Amino acid sequence: MYDFISINVKCPHCNKLLMDSERLVDHKPGIRLTIENAKKKGTIVLSSIYGSYNYLCDIELTVGETVKLFCPHCKKEISDQTKCNLCNAPMVSFLMDIGGIVNICSRIGCKNHFVEIVDLSSALKKLDKEHKIIEFPNRRGTIAPSEDGEKIDEINEMHETIKTGAFLRAYCPHCKKTLVEGNILKLRIVKENNESGFLMLNPYLNVYTSKSTILLPEGKSIGDMKCFHCDASLMVKDKSCEKCGSPTAKISISVLTRMIDFYICSKKGCRWHGLNDNDINNIELEDRENW
Repeated sequence: MYDFISINVKCPHCNKLLMDSERLVDHKPGIRLTIENAKKKGTIVLSSIYGSYNYLCDIELTVGETVKLFCPHCKKEISDQTKCNLCNAPMVSFLMDIGGIVNICSRIGCKNHFVEIVDLSSALKKLDKEHKIIEFPNRRGTIAPSEDGEKIDEINEMHETIKTGAFLRAYCPHCKKTLVEGNILKLRIVKENNESGFLMLNPYLNVYTSKSTILLPEGKSIGDMKCFHCDASLMVKDKSCEKCGSPTAKISISVLTRMIDFYICSKKGCRWHGLNDNDINNIELEDRENW
Protein backbone atom coordinates (compact mmCIF):
# COMPACT_ATOMS: atom_id res chain seq x y z
CA MET A 1 0.00 0.00 0.00
CA TYR A 2 2.84 2.40 0.84
CA ASP A 3 5.16 1.74 -2.10
CA PHE A 4 5.58 5.46 -2.87
CA ILE A 5 5.65 7.31 0.44
CA SER A 6 6.75 10.93 0.19
CA ILE A 7 8.12 11.93 3.58
CA ASN A 8 8.16 15.55 4.76
CA VAL A 9 11.07 16.12 7.14
CA LYS A 10 12.19 18.89 9.49
CA CYS A 11 15.46 20.01 10.99
CA PRO A 12 15.97 18.43 14.44
CA HIS A 13 17.49 21.72 15.68
CA CYS A 14 15.20 24.55 14.50
CA ASN A 15 12.18 22.38 13.62
CA LYS A 16 11.76 24.07 10.22
CA LEU A 17 10.65 22.11 7.17
CA LEU A 18 13.43 21.12 4.79
CA MET A 19 11.14 20.58 1.81
CA ASP A 20 11.75 22.47 -1.44
CA SER A 21 8.63 22.64 -3.62
CA GLU A 22 10.58 24.24 -6.48
CA ARG A 23 13.18 21.46 -6.76
CA LEU A 24 11.42 18.23 -7.64
CA VAL A 25 13.10 14.84 -7.39
CA ASP A 26 11.07 11.79 -8.46
CA HIS A 27 8.24 14.27 -9.21
CA LYS A 28 7.96 15.29 -5.56
CA PRO A 29 9.34 18.25 -3.54
CA GLY A 30 12.88 17.40 -2.52
CA ILE A 31 14.68 17.67 0.81
CA ARG A 32 17.08 20.63 0.48
CA LEU A 33 20.26 20.62 2.56
CA THR A 34 23.69 22.18 2.56
CA ILE A 35 26.32 19.52 1.89
CA GLU A 36 30.04 19.51 2.57
CA ASN A 37 32.66 17.00 1.47
CA ALA A 38 36.45 17.10 1.74
CA LYS A 39 36.71 19.63 -1.11
CA LYS A 40 33.81 22.08 -1.01
CA LYS A 41 30.32 23.02 0.14
CA GLY A 42 27.19 23.03 -1.97
CA THR A 43 23.49 22.24 -2.03
CA ILE A 44 21.93 18.81 -2.29
CA VAL A 45 18.25 18.02 -2.81
CA LEU A 46 17.35 14.49 -1.76
CA SER A 47 14.35 12.54 -2.97
CA SER A 48 11.54 12.55 -0.43
CA ILE A 49 10.28 9.19 -1.71
CA TYR A 50 11.19 6.64 0.94
CA GLY A 51 13.48 4.03 -0.60
CA SER A 52 14.63 6.24 -3.49
CA TYR A 53 18.33 7.10 -3.79
CA ASN A 54 18.01 9.91 -6.33
CA TYR A 55 19.19 13.44 -5.66
CA LEU A 56 20.28 16.72 -7.24
CA CYS A 57 23.60 18.24 -6.21
CA ASP A 58 25.67 21.20 -7.42
CA ILE A 59 29.03 19.73 -6.35
CA GLU A 60 30.69 16.54 -7.52
CA LEU A 61 30.25 13.60 -5.16
CA THR A 62 32.25 10.38 -5.16
CA VAL A 63 30.77 7.02 -4.26
CA GLY A 64 32.27 5.88 -0.96
CA GLU A 65 33.06 9.30 0.54
CA THR A 66 31.32 10.53 3.69
CA VAL A 67 29.70 13.96 3.75
CA LYS A 68 28.31 16.41 6.28
CA LEU A 69 24.78 17.77 5.97
CA PHE A 70 23.55 21.09 7.36
CA CYS A 71 20.16 22.75 7.80
CA PRO A 72 19.78 25.60 5.27
CA HIS A 73 17.81 27.61 7.85
CA CYS A 74 19.76 27.47 11.13
CA LYS A 75 23.04 26.33 9.49
CA LYS A 76 23.62 23.64 12.14
CA GLU A 77 25.00 20.25 11.20
CA ILE A 78 22.41 17.47 11.14
CA SER A 79 23.97 14.32 12.51
CA ASP A 80 23.43 11.43 14.86
CA GLN A 81 25.63 9.62 17.35
CA THR A 82 24.84 6.23 15.86
CA LYS A 83 26.94 4.57 13.17
CA CYS A 84 25.71 2.84 10.03
CA ASN A 85 25.51 -0.91 10.60
CA LEU A 86 26.54 -1.52 6.98
CA CYS A 87 29.57 0.75 6.51
CA ASN A 88 30.20 2.33 9.95
CA ALA A 89 29.74 5.90 8.66
CA PRO A 90 27.84 8.44 10.81
CA MET A 91 24.07 8.40 10.42
CA VAL A 92 21.98 11.53 9.76
CA SER A 93 18.58 11.92 11.44
CA PHE A 94 15.61 14.08 10.40
CA LEU A 95 12.29 14.65 12.13
CA MET A 96 9.20 13.54 10.18
CA ASP A 97 6.16 15.80 10.20
CA ILE A 98 3.92 12.78 10.87
CA GLY A 99 5.97 11.99 13.98
CA GLY A 100 9.10 9.92 14.32
CA ILE A 101 12.59 10.02 12.84
CA VAL A 102 14.03 8.98 9.49
CA ASN A 103 17.71 8.03 9.42
CA ILE A 104 20.05 7.92 6.41
CA CYS A 105 23.72 7.05 6.05
CA SER A 106 26.18 9.88 5.35
CA ARG A 107 28.29 7.77 2.99
CA ILE A 108 27.61 8.37 -0.71
CA GLY A 109 26.34 5.16 -2.27
CA CYS A 110 25.34 3.44 0.97
CA LYS A 111 21.65 2.53 0.88
CA ASN A 112 21.11 2.11 4.60
CA HIS A 113 18.10 3.99 5.95
CA PHE A 114 15.39 3.31 8.50
CA VAL A 115 12.43 4.94 10.23
CA GLU A 116 11.72 5.17 13.95
CA ILE A 117 8.08 5.84 14.86
CA VAL A 118 6.86 6.18 18.44
CA ASP A 119 3.11 6.49 17.81
CA LEU A 120 2.59 4.04 14.93
CA SER A 121 -1.21 4.31 14.89
CA SER A 122 -1.17 8.10 14.56
CA ALA A 123 1.53 8.01 11.87
CA LEU A 124 -0.36 5.45 9.78
CA LYS A 125 -3.54 7.53 9.95
CA LYS A 126 -1.64 10.55 8.65
CA LEU A 127 -0.09 8.46 5.87
CA ASP A 128 -3.51 7.16 4.88
CA LYS A 129 -4.83 10.71 4.68
CA GLU A 130 -1.88 12.02 2.66
CA HIS A 131 -1.28 9.10 0.30
CA LYS A 132 -4.68 7.53 -0.30
CA ILE A 133 -5.26 7.03 -4.02
CA ILE A 134 -8.77 6.65 -5.35
CA GLU A 135 -9.30 4.56 -8.46
CA PHE A 136 -11.92 6.25 -10.61
CA PRO A 137 -14.13 4.14 -12.86
CA ASN A 138 -13.53 4.62 -16.56
CA ARG A 139 -15.95 7.02 -18.17
CA ARG A 140 -17.50 5.91 -21.45
CA GLY A 141 -19.02 8.19 -24.06
CA THR A 142 -22.68 8.09 -24.98
CA ILE A 143 -24.31 7.73 -28.37
CA ALA A 144 -26.03 10.95 -29.37
CA PRO A 145 -29.49 10.80 -30.97
CA SER A 146 -30.24 12.48 -34.30
CA GLU A 147 -33.02 15.02 -34.70
CA ASP A 148 -35.53 12.27 -35.53
CA GLY A 149 -34.54 10.26 -32.49
CA GLU A 150 -32.43 7.65 -34.28
CA LYS A 151 -28.85 6.94 -33.28
CA ILE A 152 -26.18 8.32 -35.56
CA ASP A 153 -23.99 5.61 -37.09
CA GLU A 154 -20.90 7.85 -37.29
CA ILE A 155 -20.60 7.95 -33.49
CA ASN A 156 -21.95 4.51 -32.81
CA GLU A 157 -18.60 3.56 -31.35
CA MET A 158 -17.97 3.69 -27.63
CA HIS A 159 -15.43 6.30 -26.62
CA GLU A 160 -13.24 5.47 -23.63
CA THR A 161 -11.75 8.01 -21.25
CA ILE A 162 -9.06 6.71 -18.93
CA LYS A 163 -9.51 8.94 -15.94
CA THR A 164 -6.92 10.36 -13.58
CA GLY A 165 -6.30 7.83 -10.81
CA ALA A 166 -7.23 4.82 -12.95
CA PHE A 167 -5.06 1.76 -12.37
CA LEU A 168 -3.06 0.90 -15.49
CA ARG A 169 -2.92 -2.84 -16.06
CA ALA A 170 0.44 -2.90 -17.81
CA TYR A 171 2.01 -5.76 -19.74
CA CYS A 172 5.16 -6.45 -21.72
CA PRO A 173 4.38 -6.12 -25.46
CA HIS A 174 6.79 -9.01 -26.15
CA CYS A 175 6.17 -11.79 -23.62
CA LYS A 176 2.71 -10.47 -22.56
CA LYS A 177 3.50 -10.91 -18.86
CA THR A 178 2.32 -8.32 -16.37
CA LEU A 179 4.69 -5.48 -15.48
CA VAL A 180 2.80 -4.74 -12.26
CA GLU A 181 4.29 -6.28 -9.16
CA GLY A 182 2.42 -5.57 -5.95
CA ASN A 183 1.45 -1.92 -6.26
CA ILE A 184 4.22 -0.80 -8.62
CA LEU A 185 4.87 -0.80 -12.35
CA LYS A 186 8.32 -2.35 -12.52
CA LEU A 187 10.85 -1.99 -15.35
CA ARG A 188 14.45 -3.11 -15.69
CA ILE A 189 16.76 -0.25 -16.66
CA VAL A 190 20.28 -0.19 -18.12
CA LYS A 191 22.17 3.11 -18.16
CA GLU A 192 24.66 4.09 -20.87
CA ASN A 193 27.55 3.05 -18.59
CA ASN A 194 25.93 -0.44 -18.35
CA GLU A 195 24.89 0.09 -14.72
CA SER A 196 21.59 -1.72 -14.30
CA GLY A 197 18.77 -1.74 -11.80
CA PHE A 198 15.02 -1.35 -11.55
CA LEU A 199 12.67 1.58 -12.05
CA MET A 200 9.42 1.49 -10.08
CA LEU A 201 6.62 3.70 -11.43
CA ASN A 202 3.29 4.46 -9.85
CA PRO A 203 0.70 2.44 -11.86
CA TYR A 204 -2.07 5.04 -11.43
CA LEU A 205 -2.63 7.46 -14.31
CA ASN A 206 -1.33 10.99 -13.68
CA VAL A 207 0.29 10.01 -10.37
CA TYR A 208 3.93 10.71 -11.10
CA THR A 209 5.81 9.25 -8.14
CA SER A 210 8.65 6.86 -8.89
CA LYS A 211 11.79 5.41 -7.37
CA SER A 212 14.75 3.39 -8.58
CA THR A 213 17.41 1.09 -7.21
CA ILE A 214 20.18 3.10 -8.90
CA LEU A 215 20.82 6.83 -9.20
CA LEU A 216 18.93 8.41 -12.11
CA PRO A 217 19.87 12.09 -12.66
CA GLU A 218 16.91 14.41 -13.21
CA GLY A 219 16.58 15.76 -16.75
CA LYS A 220 18.59 13.01 -18.44
CA SER A 221 17.45 10.01 -20.46
CA ILE A 222 17.48 6.81 -18.45
CA GLY A 223 18.92 4.61 -21.18
CA ASP A 224 17.41 1.25 -22.04
CA MET A 225 14.14 0.22 -20.41
CA LYS A 226 13.37 -3.50 -20.44
CA CYS A 227 10.84 -6.09 -19.36
CA PHE A 228 12.02 -7.65 -16.10
CA HIS A 229 10.64 -11.03 -17.22
CA CYS A 230 11.99 -11.62 -20.75
CA ASP A 231 14.63 -8.84 -20.75
CA ALA A 232 13.40 -7.54 -24.12
CA SER A 233 13.94 -3.84 -24.75
CA LEU A 234 10.83 -1.65 -24.59
CA MET A 235 12.44 1.28 -26.42
CA VAL A 236 10.80 2.50 -29.64
CA LYS A 237 12.94 3.74 -32.53
CA ASP A 238 10.28 5.66 -34.46
CA LYS A 239 8.51 7.39 -31.56
CA SER A 240 9.92 10.36 -29.64
CA CYS A 241 8.53 12.26 -26.68
CA GLU A 242 6.21 14.99 -27.96
CA LYS A 243 7.27 17.28 -25.12
CA CYS A 244 11.08 17.02 -24.91
CA GLY A 245 12.07 14.88 -27.92
CA SER A 246 13.68 12.11 -25.84
CA PRO A 247 13.42 8.41 -26.76
CA THR A 248 10.30 6.62 -25.57
CA ALA A 249 9.47 3.16 -24.30
CA LYS A 250 6.33 1.22 -25.18
CA ILE A 251 4.29 -0.96 -22.87
CA SER A 252 0.84 -2.48 -23.34
CA ILE A 253 -2.16 -1.63 -21.20
CA SER A 254 -5.54 -3.34 -21.05
CA VAL A 255 -8.41 -1.11 -22.20
CA LEU A 256 -11.84 -1.92 -23.65
CA THR A 257 -11.19 -5.69 -23.51
CA ARG A 258 -8.10 -5.33 -25.69
CA MET A 259 -4.46 -4.36 -25.42
CA ILE A 260 -3.23 -0.97 -26.65
CA ASP A 261 0.20 0.63 -26.97
CA PHE A 262 1.11 3.12 -24.25
CA TYR A 263 4.24 5.27 -24.64
CA ILE A 264 6.29 6.82 -21.83
CA CYS A 265 9.22 9.23 -22.06
CA SER A 266 12.63 7.89 -21.04
CA LYS A 267 13.85 11.26 -19.74
CA LYS A 268 13.93 11.42 -15.94
CA GLY A 269 11.43 14.00 -14.78
CA CYS A 270 9.46 14.31 -18.05
CA ARG A 271 5.76 13.60 -17.53
CA TRP A 272 4.76 13.00 -21.16
CA HIS A 273 2.93 9.87 -22.25
CA GLY A 274 0.78 9.05 -25.23
CA LEU A 275 -1.07 6.55 -27.39
CA ASN A 276 -0.56 5.51 -30.99
CA ASP A 277 -2.44 7.19 -33.84
CA ASN A 278 -4.91 4.32 -34.23
CA ASP A 279 -6.08 4.40 -30.61
CA ILE A 280 -6.10 8.13 -29.95
CA ASN A 281 -9.41 8.60 -31.82
CA ASN A 282 -11.24 6.14 -29.57
CA ILE A 283 -9.41 6.53 -26.27
CA GLU A 284 -8.78 9.71 -24.33
CA LEU A 285 -6.31 10.14 -21.48
CA GLU A 286 -7.75 12.54 -18.95
CA ASP A 287 -5.53 15.58 -18.21
CA ARG A 288 -3.07 14.47 -20.89
CA GLU A 289 -2.06 18.08 -21.56
CA ASN A 290 -0.40 18.15 -18.13
CA TRP A 291 2.09 15.41 -19.00
